[in-house]
Amino acid sequence: MATEKSKILVIGGTGYMGEFIVERSAKASNPTFALVREASLSDPVKSKTIQSFKDLGVTILHGDLNDHDSLVKAIKQVDVVISTIGHKQMLDQTKIISAIKEAGNVRRFLPAEFGTDAERTSARSGEPLKLKEYHTLTLLAIALAQFESGFISHTRDKDILFGKENVPPRDKVTILGDGNAKESFKKEEDIAAYTIRTVDDPRTMNKTLYISPPNNTLSMNEMVSLWEKKIGKSLEKTHISEEQILKSIQVDKPCGVGEEASELYPDVKYTSIDEYLSQFT
Repeated sequence: MATEKSKILVIGGTGYMGEFIVERSAKASNPTFALVREASLSDPVKSKTIQSFKDLGVTILHGDLNDHDSLVKAIKQVDVVISTIGHKQMLDQTKIISAIKEAGNVRRFLPAEFGTDAERTSARSGEPLKLKEYHTLTLLAIALAQFESGFISHTRDKDILFGKENVPPRDKVTILGDGNAKESFKKEEDIAAYTIRTVDDPRTMNKTLYISPPNNTLSMNEMVSLWEKKIGKSLEKTHISEEQILKSIQVDKPCGVGEEASELYPDVKYTSIDEYLSQFT
C-alpha cells in the first residue's frame, strides 16, 4: 500500500532556490503550497513565477514572514515546511519556528541553510550568540534537517570560472591561490531533487544532509583542465594568491551527525561537471 505523500509548504518559493524546490515538490506529486506576499503579485517577474506554480498545481497561500497569523494559518495546512528565504534573513527563521510551534502539526522543518552551516559560520558572521540561539530554538521546536551544498552556477563559483556572462572562458581564466582547493559542485535542480526525497525519509530525521556527488568534487585546476580538454586549447592563467579569497572557497570538513545524499538516493541522476560543461562546447 502506497504511503500518502507529505503536504509541503515552501516559504520563499519565488526566490532563486525556492523556484527549484517548489517545482520539484510538485513534479514529485507532493501536495505543494507556496507562501507568497501580496506585493509579489504585482511584480512582473515574480508574478510569472507564481503563474508557473499554478500551472503545476501548486496552491498559492498569501502571507508574510513578518505576519505571524498568516504563517500559522498557512502552516496548519501542511505536514512539512521548507524555508528557502535569503541568506540575510536566516536568523529570521525563528519567526517560522514560532509559528510552527503554535500550529502544532508539522512533522519536519527544513531551514534555509543551503550552502552553509550556522554553527560553522558564526565566526565569520560576528553574531555567534544569535546563531547559537537560532539552532537551540530550532532543535527544541521540531525535527531539523539541514543541507550542505554548493552550486554549479549562480554563486561565487559562477563568477570565478564562468564569469559574469555565465559561460566558461575560452581565452583567459583566473585561478585562486594554487587552484588545488576542492569544492563539491551541484546543479540547483539536483539539490531540489535530494531535498524533496528527504521529507518522508526517516533516515534523515534530525540529521544533516551533505550533498556531495562523488563525481563533482573537484579543484579549480581540475575543472579548468576538464574544460581545456573539451575545447581543445589551453587557457592563459592568472593566479590570485590572496589567502582570504582562497579560504572562502574551501570546503569545510563535514562534522556532526549526517548523511550523504548521493549514498541515500543512488537512483537520483545528478548532473556531473563533465555533463554541465559539455553544453557550452
